[in-house]
Amino acid sequence: MKNKIGRQIPDSLLKAGYRPFAGTEIKETIKQRTAPKVAVSKGENKLVRSIPDLVKKLVKNGATISFHHHLREGDQIFNQVMQAIIDLGIKDLTLAPSSLTNVMNDMVIKAIKTGAVANITSSGMRGSLGDAVSHGILKNPVIFRSHGGRARAIEEGDIKIDVAFLAVPNSDVLGNANGSFGQAAFGSLGYALMDAKYADKLVLLTDNIVDYPNTPASIDQTQVDYVVKADRVGDPEKISSGATRFTKDPKELKIAQLVNQVIINSPYFKNGFSFQTGSGGAALAVSRYLRRSMIEKNIKASFALGGITKPTVDMLNEGLVKKVMDVQDFDKGAADSMKNSPYQQEIDASWYADPDNKGAMVDRLDLAVLSALEIDKDFNVNVMTGSDGVIRGAIGGHQDAANAKLTIICAPLVRGRIATVVDQLTTIVTPGDSVDVLVTEYGIAINPKRKDLIKSLSAVPGLPIFPIAEFVKKAQSITGKAQALKFKDRIVALIEYRDGTLIDTVREVDDEE
Repeated sequence: MKNKIGRQIPDSLLKAGYRPFAGTEIKETIKQRTAPKVAVSKGENKLVRSIPDLVKKLVKNGATISFHHHLREGDQIFNQVMQAIIDLGIKDLTLAPSSLTNVMNDMVIKAIKTGAVANITSSGMRGSLGDAVSHGILKNPVIFRSHGGRARAIEEGDIKIDVAFLAVPNSDVLGNANGSFGQAAFGSLGYALMDAKYADKLVLLTDNIVDYPNTPASIDQTQVDYVVKADRVGDPEKISSGATRFTKDPKELKIAQLVNQVIINSPYFKNGFSFQTGSGGAALAVSRYLRRSMIEKNIKASFALGGITKPTVDMLNEGLVKKVMDVQDFDKGAADSMKNSPYQQEIDASWYADPDNKGAMVDRLDLAVLSALEIDKDFNVNVMTGSDGVIRGAIGGHQDAANAKLTIICAPLVRGRIATVVDQLTTIVTPGDSVDVLVTEYGIAINPKRKDLIKSLSAVPGLPIFPIAEFVKKAQSITGKAQALKFKDRIVALIEYRDGTLIDTVREVDDEE
């Protein structure tokens, strides 16, 4: 059958219990949360020194194991644990990290080939791993969930973590730890906090054992089973990556300027507004222009949300933003700020964006500025697959933040010779009903359902507003009409909406001529 946005959902998935995407509205229902098993401890020393010995003791065939991705390309724990799993001959694991970064790719491919990993659920994957999965290396489909969707799945038992391996920059011998102090400090532990709360077994790995009791504690001793003394957990200088670069590209800066014009001329730009800016050059550059406008118009924000960057904490320190609600830190400047400011609040992924709790922060967002790999004429967004159909991205918090009162997608009209604004998407991740405005370097398109925005923004002199169909035509005039991609029948990935319904599937790429 077809779901609400017209994507075909195979009967086999419906029979397996998947529900088709039925809309962005989250209905008020009663949900039952799960709870972890607890191995009762009397508070003895939990310190161990051998990763392989601990893996042998805790990880069994068929188990679900998890990691966080706060260290991104600087992570030096994931590969050690996975190598121990492979060496011990453990099979058929479900790998359930908050996300997978490039530094993990080779090890995951190795683990799949040896049979150590049979299933993966994550918010995304890139590079060689995305390419390998797109070409059918994994026997079962990957399940991609947003950060809020992952939190919901953990809390409701759709993801049941047997053992969580969490890298932390400090811990005492009983497992009191935070992300703000130590050589490998990376700031907020927002995604890891879900694993800490719900995993049956929790292992902390740190290169910095400190005196007991260690405070402030984001993860506390009541949750932790073992603490491993590692040589080094990671390099915080590699937290920033290509996806979180600060752009100097004239095209991206022009897009950012136009986004700022949309924001300041919208009804939401007023004292007490809230905002989130996503990753990507143009989206991150928006914060610079927004800062100037806030100073000029004497406007102050109530809070900034999501992945936090140094420009955001600079606005906090200048008094332009009253509070920063921090689920992850995109750079070292933001991470360093966590330990100094009482107004930078660490939040877990449930507080951030779980649609099935008693109130998520994303539900209070006025503005969200997000990037995209592709967007179609119906304002649906793809942040998962490239123009070749290969997995090369992550849902992240895209679906979650897109439910703001004003959701702006910023993207160039074309990348190289590849159209970004297209007639139809290969993969839909974020539904068009939650997207309000598209901004390209050529101008702005407003979702026709937002007649209020069309009226208010059309009154702004010089603002280049066009129907989105005009952008599709212009992109095609530059790149030519895209050739139809070839796919095999086999499904290699499932795209869940944040409420657990199935929004789309990804099929195996067919490279045969």
